[in-house]
Amino acid sequence: MEIKKILVANRGEIARRVIYTCKKLGKKTVAVYSEADKDLPFVQEADEAVCIGEPHPLKSYLNIPAIIEAAKKVGADAIHPGYGFLSERREFVKACETAGIIFIGPTAESMEVMGDKASARAFARKQGVPTPPGTEILNSPEEAEELAEKLSYPVLIKASAGGGGIGMVKVERREDIKRAFEQAKSRALSAFGDDRVYMEKYLESPHHIEIQVLGDGKGNIVTFPERECSVQRRHQKVIEESPSTFVDEELRKKIRESARKLLSALKYKNAGTVEFVVDKYKNFYFLEVNTRLQVEHPATEAITGFDLVEWQIRIAEGENLPKEEDIKINGWAIEARIYAEDPVKFFPSPGEIKKLVEPKCSKFYWNAENIRLDIGYKEGNKITPFYDPLIAKLIARGKTRDEAIENILKALEEMIIEGPKTNIPFLKEAISSELFRKGGYDTHFIPKLRGEEK
Repeated sequence: MEIKKILVANRGEIARRVIYTCKKLGKKTVAVYSEADKDLPFVQEADEAVCIGEPHPLKSYLNIPAIIEAAKKVGADAIHPGYGFLSERREFVKACETAGIIFIGPTAESMEVMGDKASARAFARKQGVPTPPGTEILNSPEEAEELAEKLSYPVLIKASAGGGGIGMVKVERREDIKRAFEQAKSRALSAFGDDRVYMEKYLESPHHIEIQVLGDGKGNIVTFPERECSVQRRHQKVIEESPSTFVDEELRKKIRESARKLLSALKYKNAGTVEFVVDKYKNFYFLEVNTRLQVEHPATEAITGFDLVEWQIRIAEGENLPKEEDIKINGWAIEARIYAEDPVKFFPSPGEIKKLVEPKCSKFYWNAENIRLDIGYKEGNKITPFYDPLIAKLIARGKTRDEAIENILKALEEMIIEGPKTNIPFLKEAISSELFRKGGYDTHFIPKLRGEEK
């Protein structure tokens, strides 16, 4: 079935990114936007645009009836959810199905299994995919204390319905377990409406490694080379690269096989990412599946030449998957997320972009220096407190890792954003550091960079 008109149920850089590929494929596009976003580039770049409500996400980008009504109004035959917001909400998938609209993403059933970390861990174990030593859902701080002793400290208390590091608390001493238990439950309830938490052993020198996949819904899965996502603040990724300096060919083969096995059993459809934590001995454990397109998907596109949004649409139209033997590593890619935030404390910094100078490249294209910029704003736009403070993603590729590093540092020097504070100074410091250049870093990268940890 050919899709002719796609409504993009998102905002900012990911909305522009999806619109770009739709135009490349000759598909008509529809933007939906909140009152706060009426002047953003994605609204102007779509063929049509519909205002769906007030700035607060619950009254706009999380308002399922308003988005479905907009799709019906403009005659869209498909919806692309981007990432975040409704992209992993099974009730949104079902609402699309009820309305006769194609959802460009996984099934509601896949989201149900993988959207809850406890059920996802159980499913992974059933398929023989290793999971970190841990517990089931914790019922009380007393139970947490008892089980933490068995696991041995440090441990992590995590939200079962969580994602993006929200609701995750590290505990190093018995006397802190009750406070951490209550804190994790409170954060989980606030963020996800679900206060269930569980516990995992905190692994030594952990690396965050993930595998991009595509599935056809019939059990056929293709996997892509890994992404290294260990540069994180507050358990959220800031810099990603592909491939990883830590992963050797044997480990790469094993984690790709595990990702394939897991999602084949699920009969997974469309794009997704299987996330793993790998210890310093290269033992790997399943963390979660993100049943959507990832923020860092351009790093994979950079080294493979595949347009992942295009493949999402092609799969939704019923086309066969690409052949895995055609997915090869060609060079190196580094992606840096540019946030409106204090570069030291990483607190959000909303405000008007008074001056914006982009690197010498076109958005979503690669220039002669192998630079790509996925950006959601233009000069004069405001970064509001209603949404994630991500301004842009800067991606560089090179024939070698050193070349990719030099390319992205040059582009970061060229990029100027005045008005809100940004993390560009941190990105330059991090990528130019000896710690990053030598590779093999783990999720303790930022504390080590700042001399807070040996």
